[in-house]
Amino acid sequence: MKISIQGIPGSFHHQVALQYFGEDSDVLGYKTFEEVAKSVRTGESQFGVMAIENSIAGAILPNYELIDRYSLHIFEEFYLPISHNLMCLPDQKIEDLKVVRSHPMALLQCKKFFQEHPSITLVDDVDTATVAKRIKDEKLAGVGAIASSVAAEIYQLKVLAKDIQTVENNFTRFILLQKDKSVPTSIPNKASIKVTISNERGSLAKLLTQMSDLELNLSKIQSIPVIENPWNYSFFIDTQFTDYNQYLKAIESIIKSGGEVKVFGEYQSGK
Repeated sequence: MKISIQGIPGSFHHQVALQYFGEDSDVLGYKTFEEVAKSVRTGESQFGVMAIENSIAGAILPNYELIDRYSLHIFEEFYLPISHNLMCLPDQKIEDLKVVRSHPMALLQCKKFFQEHPSITLVDDVDTATVAKRIKDEKLAGVGAIASSVAAEIYQLKVLAKDIQTVENNFTRFILLQKDKSVPTSIPNKASIKVTISNERGSLAKLLTQMSDLELNLSKIQSIPVIENPWNYSFFIDTQFTDYNQYLKAIESIIKSGGEVKVFGEYQSGK
């Protein structure tokens, strides 16, 4: 079984892959989320793990677009508690750091901590664990990384400060992807869909009313422009429900009203 992730050993994606699929899984690391999507689409890997939302920083909207463009299917979601740690070479102190590098989302989640250290410049990088590995391999003095405690252990770095994220209760929601739609093992209570509606007065209000009337809870709605049709928009929607038949009625109602619906996945809500 091959599972594709964005990142390397020690990354949060790597942790999710091992926790969900098992320690003996064959995890393939890629630099970008698009490479992850492409590997699942081409069959290079059977499954993909992709971060989609953080409780502090919000949704990763480009990843919804990748799921759509590569016609992938979500079969489950996974919530991982995120602990960000500041680390560096073993002989360094926080006063020695000139630059701290990490994934943009990690930097965003730790802004408050670095307000107390204005001499440190924050620099976007491709991945949390990748920076940790580079510091070890290249013996980068004056450079720190924000990454997991697992990454610090793997790459033999010293943790200068633990849990530096602004909000202690910090979770990232990951989605588990596959190429083809599968039959759920239990009745779904959550779905991820894309809805495209006409650009008319009240069309969005009507969509929301249709879903509300059938007792669907919208846990997220994000708009994106329809490239081939300027000034028209599609909406990526995550919706939760207690009655699967009510959800099916809502989809049918949207389509009857002239909307287009693409279902990315129907699954059990994660814990």
